[in-house]
Amino acid sequence: MADDLGDEWWEKQPTGAGSSPEASDGEEGGRDTEVMQQETVPLPASSKKTKQKKITDVLAKSEPKPGVPEDLQKLMKDYYSSSRSVIELEELNLPDSCFLKANDLTHSLSSYLKEICPKWVKLRKNHSEKKSVLMLIICSSAIRTLELIRSMTAFRGDSKVIKLFAKHIKVQEQMKLLEKRVVHLGVGTPGRIKELVKQGGLNLNPLKFLVFDWNWRDQKLRRMMDIPEVRKEVFELLEMGVLSLCKSESLKLGLF
Repeated sequence: MADDLGDEWWEKQPTGAGSSPEASDGEEGGRDTEVMQQETVPLPASSKKTKQKKITDVLAKSEPKPGVPEDLQKLMKDYYSSSRSVIELEELNLPDSCFLKANDLTHSLSSYLKEICPKWVKLRKNHSEKKSVLMLIICSSAIRTLELIRSMTAFRGDSKVIKLFAKHIKVQEQMKLLEKRVVHLGVGTPGRIKELVKQGGLNLNPLKFLVFDWNWRDQKLRRMMDIPEVRKEVFELLEMGVLSLCKSESLKLGLF
């Protein structure tokens, strides 16, 4: 059975009052049930209509297109265009060889991961470094992290998985887990992953695959890269060693 580091509590506990998928000791306290309710409360009718209208109109004019590597490259250039020189912008270019085949919107997460990493079982068995993972999956929120972990059961098998987000989990707790045992898969938000790298709790050098939860849309129809704070954290994480690993061809990027 798969071993989810940090997930054992909510998988084994009864689902009565006070228990929830995100429950964990942390500085924020409170019940995740309440947090999840707050996050899923619909916006007032007038506000919601205004917020969604533009995105809805755009989607109505054409079928949603799956993300491609050029989308990431363009977003990065646009983001840094006002603060970087032409030469510095060129240094952000990634070789086509570092990108894996992107999801064409027909895949489940497990089927996509099996396609881009057919030798996962062998790779996992050979991984013995602590404070590291072989694969990172980056998404927009804690709730989405849990959804992705549950949906990748067919792929992960006996892999040890750690959830990497800030809600109700202190960064020190995640650092202890990574230091204590070998972990194969990390799923979480760019902000918390960036903080773990910054504090030395996560070494990116052994990382082989970095997958973005690119095409999924939230209740406001936003993809992860449509959210300014998430986009900012992603680009800052990329500059913390990810880009150089891609250029050295030791790390591959995927868009799910």
